[in-house]
Amino acid sequence: MSAAFRVLHVVTLHSPSHAFGGPVRVALNLAKGLRARGHEAGLLALGEGFAEPWPTSVEGVPASLFPARRLLSLGFSGMTSPALLASARRLVRGADVVHVHLARDLVTLPVALAALRAGKPLVLQTHGMVDPSEKLLAKVLDAVAVRRLLRGADAVLYLTPHEREGLDAVVGAPLSRAVRLVNGTPAQEERPAPAGPPRILYSARLQARKRPVDFVSAAPAILAAHPDAEFVVAGPDEGELAAVRARIASLGLSDRFTVPGALSSAEVLAELRRAHVYVLPSVDEPFPMSVLEALAVGVPPVVTHSNGLARDIAAAGAGLAVDPGPEGVAAAVLSLLEPDTNRSASLAARELAAASFSMDAVLDTLLPVYEAARR
Repeated sequence: MSAAFRVLHVVTLHSPSHAFGGPVRVALNLAKGLRARGHEAGLLALGEGFAEPWPTSVEGVPASLFPARRLLSLGFSGMTSPALLASARRLVRGADVVHVHLARDLVTLPVALAALRAGKPLVLQTHGMVDPSEKLLAKVLDAVAVRRLLRGADAVLYLTPHEREGLDAVVGAPLSRAVRLVNGTPAQEERPAPAGPPRILYSARLQARKRPVDFVSAAPAILAAHPDAEFVVAGPDEGELAAVRARIASLGLSDRFTVPGALSSAEVLAELRRAHVYVLPSVDEPFPMSVLEALAVGVPPVVTHSNGLARDIAAAGAGLAVDPGPEGVAAAVLSLLEPDTNRSASLAARELAAASFSMDAVLDTLLPVYEAARR
């Protein structure tokens, strides 16, 4: 084993509602996996929604969280913290590797630039958040910082060939230090055999691209075959909660749906262990952590064909991939509610998670990247 690393993971925002979604989950999973292997790993991020005193660790990972300030009305891109930026230089100097989960924002860009200026080994992971864009702000940030960072980093981690093509397009040339790193998920206890009425779960941000309304609209066809079925729509609101509630009401299905809002990581796993089927009807989803967690627990997922995991899921028989829209979702859920189909898909889901998306496999790819960056 090589010498232990001190790794600083930098992500835009951490909050109790997990509003920033997958990149935080990835950063925490990697940090926990690194710590389990004897390395030092910590988290630097904005924080929002915590009661005093603020946490100094997240899921056992030491964390430096700074109160978020919204300087611009641009969602996550307009959030920053002068205190975080003032502390970044010290935190960067204390790391062997700075691993930035890069977005076009006022947190990850300046911290990555600080690492580059300090000559620290810099690893960027973009999670599909840096792609070709015609927006004026994106063009400005690309010209000022993004291209410089992508060219200057010791490694740029990408999820899919599509993401790699997008990064090359942003830079204007093929990246010379690009490495494919899939998302991984820790091993999970297998769910108990499904019991009681069918329970179908959506657990992701309530955002237009995620299409939670498609999930709701699939319910009548499922209820026609399973009148006692129950549906859960969980996740922080990013503009679609009102539409979800309105669609539930228009269908007269308020007694069939639970809408609990944002869930903690432990609560998500508890819901997965109760679920018969997991549904993520989003389009152009690069590599969703919620689907990986469903696979690890053994819950067969339904995804659309543009999901980055669709081919793996379909090839393994671990779930089903469909065209976007409620009709395809409903048909796939009904198929996966058949007991024999559900049982075989559940076994295949756990085998797929263990073989292809385990944290051990991810870390076995990542640690040589860190080693090369340090050299």
